[in-house]
Parts: sequence; structure tokens; C-alpha cells
Amino acid sequence: MEKLVDILKEKGLKISFAESMTGGLLAADLTSYPGASNVFKESFVTYSNESKNINLNVSLETLDKKGAVSLECAYEMAKGLRAKNMCDIAISITGEAGPVASEKTVGLVYYSIYFDDKNYIVNCLHLDGDRNKIRKKAVEEIAKDILFEIGGLNGKK
Repeated sequence: MEKLVDILKEKGLKISFAESMTGGLLAADLTSYPGASNVFKESFVTYSNESKNINLNVSLETLDKKGAVSLECAYEMAKGLRAKNMCDIAISITGEAGPVASEKTVGLVYYSIYFDDKNYIVNCLHLDGDRNKIRKKAVEEIAKDILFEIGGLNGKK
């Protein structure tokens, strides 16, 4: 995550999060590094379906038909976040951290990276471990993916 802060500063980009299953862990991890105030705009923890609908404009139809743990919900969360705050990068995450599944399989995670006026990624992870291990692994994977997309890994972009 420290490398992400450095690359975002170098590129002059602002990032925001819409978190569900991680409950603010993305924002907490990012802000634990010096310089985060230069790149971090805001974070919404939208744990309930009502909050996803009210704060991020996730449609009730998506929540009813596909569920909160779905590719469609992750996409709408990132899209709603981007529309709300005009950050450069909008990240959303939703999933099942366990220990007991409420909608889908424990360890199933969907996230979306909205960057450069495109929905670059809506991705799915299948993670193992206890509740906190799943949440931490999800944050690590998302950070790697963001770095890749903005050109902080492998010299891309």
C-alpha cells in the first residue's frame, strides 16, 4: 500500500473507496502511510444494502436480483462513488468474509476499479482463511491491481 501512495502522489491522482466487507480496512491501510492526505479523498463504508442504495445509488433491482455480493453491485458501487465525488480512481469492494455466508460462498469477493473515465475492472476473488485473513488478502489484492492499472507495476501504462 505504501508503493500505491507513492505512485498516486507521483501521478497527481486522488483515490476514493466504497467498502462493504472490508468495513473501512482499505482506507485504514492507505492512511497508515505518510503522504496519504495528498492522494486520499474519502471513503464510504456501505455495509447495508440500504446504505449502498442511498449513498452510492446501487439500484434496488440489482440488490434484489443479483445481491450485494455480485459483480453488478461492485460495478454500481464504483460508478456511484465516481459520480458522487469526482475522484480520479474509485474503488469498490463487496463480498463474503464469513465465518458464515449470508448470500454467497465465504471468501467470494467482487471489486471494481473505475479509472480514467472507464470501468477498468470488475474482478472476482476466491479467498481462503478466517474472516480477518480474507479481508486483509482482499485489500492486498486490490492494492496490487490498482498499481498495475495505473502503471505502478511492470512498467505498464
